[in-house]
Amino acid sequence: MANSGLTEIDVEAIVRKRMGDRSRYLPRFVTKWLARLIHQDFINEFLRRDYEGVEFCEKCLEYIGAEVTPEGLENLPSDGRTYTFASNHPLGAVDGITLGAIIGRHYDGHVRYLVNDLLMNLKGLAPLCTPVNKIGKQARDLPKQIDQTFQSDNHVIIFPAGLCSRKQDGQIRDLPWGKAFLLKSIQTQRDIIPVHFIGENSPRFYRIAHWCDKFRSKFNVAMLFLPDEMVKTRGKHYTVRFGKPIPWQTFDQQRTPVQWAQWVKNQVYNL
Repeated sequence: MANSGLTEIDVEAIVRKRMGDRSRYLPRFVTKWLARLIHQDFINEFLRRDYEGVEFCEKCLEYIGAEVTPEGLENLPSDGRTYTFASNHPLGAVDGITLGAIIGRHYDGHVRYLVNDLLMNLKGLAPLCTPVNKIGKQARDLPKQIDQTFQSDNHVIIFPAGLCSRKQDGQIRDLPWGKAFLLKSIQTQRDIIPVHFIGENSPRFYRIAHWCDKFRSKFNVAMLFLPDEMVKTRGKHYTVRFGKPIPWQTFDQQRTPVQWAQWVKNQVYNL
């Protein structure tokens, strides 16, 4: 169990913190609507149970009622080395929690996510996270934080697309993968384990994401609907597949880092 202090999400407090003085112009009914949208009461009921780390992930899956079948667990090495787990990101919540539960339990909690800094508000999950924020003071510290994470004795779980999968040409697939995970894995001589999570969100989510992308919205509105998508997973079944480790020496000069990143992405979808 975690420390005895009660941890809850307070949408109004988060908005005030992120908007600063500008938050006083935001009508209160907006924050109340946001609290309902993200199922604040449902989430806080779980957070009051005060789990932390890997246990947080495992108990969260039980709480929301999602069932996941892992395949390829024999591909998770136990040789004392550290690895980068690169996964597609179809769901935006359950997929991340699942990987934390499975990989975290296998490696006795020695895992770290690179995640949106908003997730640091979930203190039960925070011990497993390195926050990624390209705005403000944290942006200046970001390269150092990422270096420390890859140089640590923790396995790294990363979603190289950065955002949730989108519906493209009738298929649910990630956006192009960034190259940072590849470069850092080469630099720290980490083999990369491809992970394919099989699942999808509701059609409504993809419609919202489509219009956000179409109008190039500066704020990722679709992200606000991810908690609702998580609640809808009750009774659903997903599969996660782990591929064989790809040696870091594979990534030579025959392709650019961007091309190699997309190559790894293709390996994921081929699992």
